Amino acid sequence: MTSPSTPPGLARFNALAQSAARAALHEVCAGAAWGERLTAARPYATAEDLYTASDTATAALTAADLAEAMAGHPPIGRPKPGDPTSSREQAGMAGAPDQLKAEMLELNLAYQEKFGHVFLICATGRTGEQMRDAVKERIGNSPEQEREIVRTELGKINRIRLARLVEAPLLEQDARP
Repeated sequence: MTSPSTPPGLARFNALAQSAARAALHEVCAGAAWGERLTAARPYATAEDLYTASDTATAALTAADLAEAMAGHPPIGRPKPGDPTSSREQAGMAGAPDQLKAEMLELNLAYQEKFGHVFLICATGRTGEQMRDAVKERIGNSPEQEREIVRTELGKINRIRLARLVEAPLLEQDARP
């Protein structure tokens, strides 16, 4: 249940109509099953309750649900044009030398060929070199190992994005009766 101590962004999220809540969650994660679980469990009393629900929903994703969620993420080094979220998250590649960007493109393609999906990593705060090293290390994994690493990375990304959603300050129009 929402209380007076509920962060304004979380209170706003709790009050959204089902369709608006699903749309807001789709901006966090493209996985419909994940979004449905989080929408259905509203209201959340605390941000931690929301994060825990996210972790539980991420852990419950089927292989098809996980693939749907990953489809919403652009390859590392190629953020979606006009998408401030993917640009912010991949900032570590933005200023990388052209040689590193070219190497990352090759590694992304090799990874995608092996696993059938984009290389997913929580890129926030990572340098281009760290992301390159991670794909080099992970390309040797089995599909099963990699699916669980991807699930963990998706959970980290979802938590960061949910934090932005719930920590957003109240807008003037939100405060109106």
